[in-house]
Amino acid sequence: MIFEEETISTERIYEGAILNLRRDKVTVMEGESFREIVEHRGGAVIAAVKDDGNMVMVKQFRKPAERVMLEVPAGKIDEGEMNPEKTALRELREETGYRASSIRLLTRMYPSVGYSEETLYIYLCTGLTAGETDFDENEAIDIEEYSIDTLYRMVMEGKIEDGKSQVAILMVKGLLEEGRLPVR
Repeated sequence: MIFEEETISTERIYEGAILNLRRDKVTVMEGESFREIVEHRGGAVIAAVKDDGNMVMVKQFRKPAERVMLEVPAGKIDEGEMNPEKTALRELREETGYRASSIRLLTRMYPSVGYSEETLYIYLCTGLTAGETDFDENEAIDIEEYSIDTLYRMVMEGKIEDGKSQVAILMVKGLLEEGRLPVR
């Protein structure tokens, strides 16, 4: 049986530069309970596929995981940025130097729906043209390229552990297998 909770009250616990934390008092089937919810503006995720079929990836140290992670390019939606597609194009250029002549939304996802309202928009970018990167002052990124088949194997072998990257890679692999993503 599905029960839709209603918010009774909200308490702000923390306000930060990237996220906020609130505690909502909600109705539940047997009375009331509390939910701690991370507020996040969301982000854009880029499945950047070159004409030769290789996918552009980034490698960087991630403090929460305490190690270097292989990921698709991505970034948070900045304050005032209303269109996640613009975020995707900006992040693609900043992190990889590439510009895309074609962009389309593949899906929208909630990476941690149990405690966060963060929404990620996954875009397919094709028709890539190389250019200069423009890293944020706190970014140290290596840019790498892999075939979709190699990335798919890495996901299936547990070598790519980042959820947004797994989704992007699996979606691109599906599009290729369905013949909906022509590559040379």
